[in-house]
Amino acid sequence: MNPAVSKVREAKLEFYRKKGKIHAKAVQGRFNSLRWAMVWLTQIVFYGACWLPWTTEAGARQAILFDIVDEKLYLFDLVLWPQDALLLAIVLILAATALFFTTAIAGRLFCGFACPQTVYTSIFVWIEGKIEGDHLARLRLDQRPMSARKLLIKSVKHGIWALVAAWTAITFVGYFTPMRELLPAIASFQTGPWETFWLIFYATFTYLQAGLAREAVCQHMCPYSRFQGVMIDPETANVSYDAKRGEPRGALRQAGAVNKGDCIDCGICVQVCPTGIDIRDGLQYQCINCGLCIDGCDEVMDKIGAPRGLIRFTSERELAGQPKVAGAWSRPRTLVYVGLLLVFTALGTWTLTERVLLRVEVHRDRGTLMQETIDGRIENSYTLKLINMEEATRRFRIGVSGLPGLRIEGATEFVVEPGRVHSVTLTLSSPVGGMPTGVQPIAFETVALHDPGLAVREKSTFILPTH
Repeated sequence: MNPAVSKVREAKLEFYRKKGKIHAKAVQGRFNSLRWAMVWLTQIVFYGACWLPWTTEAGARQAILFDIVDEKLYLFDLVLWPQDALLLAIVLILAATALFFTTAIAGRLFCGFACPQTVYTSIFVWIEGKIEGDHLARLRLDQRPMSARKLLIKSVKHGIWALVAAWTAITFVGYFTPMRELLPAIASFQTGPWETFWLIFYATFTYLQAGLAREAVCQHMCPYSRFQGVMIDPETANVSYDAKRGEPRGALRQAGAVNKGDCIDCGICVQVCPTGIDIRDGLQYQCINCGLCIDGCDEVMDKIGAPRGLIRFTSERELAGQPKVAGAWSRPRTLVYVGLLLVFTALGTWTLTERVLLRVEVHRDRGTLMQETIDGRIENSYTLKLINMEEATRRFRIGVSGLPGLRIEGATEFVVEPGRVHSVTLTLSSPVGGMPTGVQPIAFETVALHDPGLAVREKSTFILPTH
């Protein structure tokens, strides 16, 4: 075999070789407290928001609901339709830009504190610790041969994991099917096919990702870790080891020792790392900037009487001994992100404030272009779709303009129920004498009777004889 090919293959095998399950040591500190604060905040919102009731003029409903069947998104008093897709696009752009801005300022801060993978892994590891013990107890249990006790402990842990994953899946689906309808359907095994699929898929996904894959997601599956390197610069703050202060590392400092760094090589920073890296090797793409190694190292520094900050959030520039740049937040790339955030926030606000709660679609009758009545008038037929985007029943009046003597034959006022599309068939008639010939532009004007300022004008055409 070609030696070069052999080396490449060996390198690939080494990259994907299993290193064993990581059992991170629990640590206390300000970053761990902040991580758990984010866990509580995100999960209170996620598990609780789908249970919030909301009352409108149309009746009671779930406060937040993605109604796929009726193609509507309910956000408290706000009801969005497919025609409001621009708002969704703006929200996604804002979220992406905010993520890029955060990365430019503090690296993978989102990954360490707010990423769903991090949040649910923290929950599952906490459950594991409560059942199996601390990191050493878990390691010893994994290394033991299977026994009745081990089987019982593992079964309890995986059973609780499965329950958490199942409730997470139910909550997720509850944002698309109202929870008060979903739970009875699950209890009676009468969920629809798409609901059944997502219940099974999301529960399985949560169980595998948070319980079994864990750090492998951050190391090998997450694309964000791969391209974050191009989004940071020497001014970006990351969790970093101060080698100038810590090296040369070694055992506890002794009185009178010279040329001795503050790092006592205790390995706590490695033991507490959820992705199993050694931050002393420098910035690595596996690092999620969770700050747990900072908590662990600060605890050791306190014990040996050394100042905190051997591992800390700092920039490459500061580690190199260069002075901190004033206004580092205003460097070009962050200014671009701030500018984009301001622009799209303003655009989204304007789009939302200028949003019209009435939509009208006009369709000409293609089957019959025109017909002449016995009294000598020319008639054209149309179908109007009135979309009432409010949560209350409204009455609308339809008018027409564009030709002298043009009028609507029949009723001109219509009632449309909240959040509904009401189809109206209209017949327009026009005198023949003294009128232009051929296709002529006209306009339908729809006005809400409860609010004259709510009006929509839609253009169309009227066909008259050519001779």
